[in-house]
Amino acid sequence: MSKPPRPLYKHLAWILPGYAFKRWLLFAAVGVVFVILGWAFLLNLRPFSLLLDMVQAILQVVHFGVAGAVFLLLGMGMLIFGYLRARQTMNTVIGEHGWVTRFMDDLYKNHKLSRGPKIVAIGGGTGLSTILRGLKNYTSNITAVVTVGDDGGSSGILRDEHGIIPPGDIRNCIAALAKEEELMTSLFQYRFAKGGSMGGHSFGNLFITAMAGVTGDILSAIRTSSRVLNIRGRVLPSTLEPITLVAEMEDGSIVRGESQIPEAGLKIKRLMCEPVNAEPLPEALEAIRNADIIIMGPGSLYTSVIPNLLLEPLRRAIQENTVAPKVYVANIVTQPGETDYMSLTDHVLAIESHADNIFKFDMVVASSALPEKLVARYEKHDAPPVELDHHTLEARGTEVLLRPIVDDVNSSNKILRHNPYKVSRIIISWLRKYQKRSK
Repeated sequence: MSKPPRPLYKHLAWILPGYAFKRWLLFAAVGVVFVILGWAFLLNLRPFSLLLDMVQAILQVVHFGVAGAVFLLLGMGMLIFGYLRARQTMNTVIGEHGWVTRFMDDLYKNHKLSRGPKIVAIGGGTGLSTILRGLKNYTSNITAVVTVGDDGGSSGILRDEHGIIPPGDIRNCIAALAKEEELMTSLFQYRFAKGGSMGGHSFGNLFITAMAGVTGDILSAIRTSSRVLNIRGRVLPSTLEPITLVAEMEDGSIVRGESQIPEAGLKIKRLMCEPVNAEPLPEALEAIRNADIIIMGPGSLYTSVIPNLLLEPLRRAIQENTVAPKVYVANIVTQPGETDYMSLTDHVLAIESHADNIFKFDMVVASSALPEKLVARYEKHDAPPVELDHHTLEARGTEVLLRPIVDDVNSSNKILRHNPYKVSRIIISWLRKYQKRSK
């Protein structure tokens, strides 16, 4: 069976808008003309006089309009013929396996994404990685600032045994920002079956831990892992110190450790961390100060989103950026043992109060439509939907966008999850309108 004809835009992709090299190709062509003229002058060939004499001779026998049309068609024909032969030569040398097309597509995407907005996404857990998976389609200027308070599961074991910050949430974000290398991403996320010395560990966690030993520090290990998966953007821990989360409950009791806080079954009054003076990463602070938009959530309120804000310099960096709007992506349902009976407004106020109220969210994205059968299933497990008391937030000047942002694929698997592409599209569209209003 013969191959279907290639679309016209694939043939002309090199000259379509969005490729940075056209200007340099033209620049090089002008250089060739100058080289030819230079040699002509050195050899006393008087190129301009010869050219003018030739044009004058042609116009004596041919009408201006006819000569113009002939030269125009001749020039366009030579241009198209030369371009097609050049592509044919490239395909012959490189191999007709789609390499050229993929190269052009990647070049176009990279150039376009490099001009996208500077986004800082703050959080942890699976929530942050979900949002990153969608945002990477709009910009490569992404900085994920990830909490390091995890003390359970594989991350907790590696943290205790090797004295490093927990790699789990960082691994998830690196995988989420990876390009189309599905095999490497799947390998990075592969989790060994329970049983044995590696049971329960993910390959990515072990890779980052081993790389920290090879390079001498966890930050170099994160950067190396990011290069391996060729990610769009960068992933930074909020601090290089393994912090311990400490929760003061409403009954006055104190619960220590991220994994223990939801198990206490008590309402959280205030979240703290030890050490209290943990220093944020300078690169994270710089990214926040220069961001076009700062996004928090979704994710566990007290164990993924708020822990980053317990670092005073990080809060101050958010305050210092008066240009970037602050956006919160709300959770779909409440989390047993952590946000029981908390409404949308309660979530927002909890974040702002733990940041000493130095900022107020400009916009909140929340889900407007949920499958009834799934809602009933979650309610049986004490995880009802977050109450959307959006009028309270709107009354104080926070814009609330209620949209159908549930992932249909996960819904069919009886799981309520955000659709990363829907959420990202909403945020980017809103940001463009916000920036226009602010001008």
